[in-house]
Amino acid sequence: MADVTLRQVRKSYGSLEVVHGVDLDIKSGEFVVFVGPSGCGKSTLLRMIAGLEPITGGEISIEGRVVNDVPSPQRGIAMVFQSYALYPHMTVYENMAFGLKLKKTPKEEVDQRVREAARILQIEPYLDRMPKALSGGQRQRVAIGRAIVRNPKVFLFDEPLSNLDASLRAQTRVEIARLHDTLDATMIYVTHDQVEAMTLADRIVVLNAGNIEQVGSPLELYRNPVNTFVAGFIASQRMNFIKVAPEGTQLRLPGNIALTLSGVDVSKVRTIGARPEHLNLATPETAHLSGTLAVIEQFGEYALAYVELPNGETVTIKLDGAPGLQLHQPMHIALPEGQVHLFDGEGRVIR
Repeated sequence: MADVTLRQVRKSYGSLEVVHGVDLDIKSGEFVVFVGPSGCGKSTLLRMIAGLEPITGGEISIEGRVVNDVPSPQRGIAMVFQSYALYPHMTVYENMAFGLKLKKTPKEEVDQRVREAARILQIEPYLDRMPKALSGGQRQRVAIGRAIVRNPKVFLFDEPLSNLDASLRAQTRVEIARLHDTLDATMIYVTHDQVEAMTLADRIVVLNAGNIEQVGSPLELYRNPVNTFVAGFIASQRMNFIKVAPEGTQLRLPGNIALTLSGVDVSKVRTIGARPEHLNLATPETAHLSGTLAVIEQFGEYALAYVELPNGETVTIKLDGAPGLQLHQPMHIALPEGQVHLFDGEGRVIR
């Protein structure tokens, strides 16, 4: 295990700066997930920690040692990529042992490490198979096993589940969580998938355009986002954002309905946010928002109803079970006061 520290880390390609002075402290044994949209700099940041990309400025330390100029093989890291990159002419055992053999590790130690990693990952029955005889999930476990045998200080994962189908992603996600618990190792994981981030991370680092927007536990980011970007990115269903106009002590909603919030100065509020699971169906008399049902997605245990408001905005509401709704029917929605987030004109949180 080792801690990882980033101080004012920057990356430029010519005059184009893509990572802007990132500061971050990752504790020993922590599972940290970098999440953000494509092009936000998360993979570039991971590759700089790995030593696969030179940094333009700043300082990266692993276990208290500055590694800016240390070659990747000497940083004590192991990286698992999106591509399995297994040698097709080698067995699973040979793939996992290859790096150790290059280092001239004693044969007995190689065998012990490979078999222990295979036990942890539950791939012992496949050690004599060739990669072509494995499923995608099994190949990814072999790639992870190849990292485990190196006994690294830090594990780095660059979107390792992207090539798997939905069921294998869920299964392998559970296996990675168990792996972290078993090894108690420092892990840094890159994904664009919010579900992966929420279910795996001790802390999530939300990146946007080369900057850190917010760092916190999954529940911290879910409950207390600092701005509309984080609020809209974290969670499996995107937060609803509704434009409002302050009017005295009230907020004027679409449909000319007034919302009163106790103990809040609403003068700077320009947008309110509410998650689909926090909205409730209401009567016309008690509703804060009214519209027509544009789309409904049925998932069995719940449904997502997309309601078009009079101003053309769409609000999503999550409903338990499989409600018998009809397209284009009137929908009336209440906003529970304690679950409403308030944002100013720049998208910064007010409450």
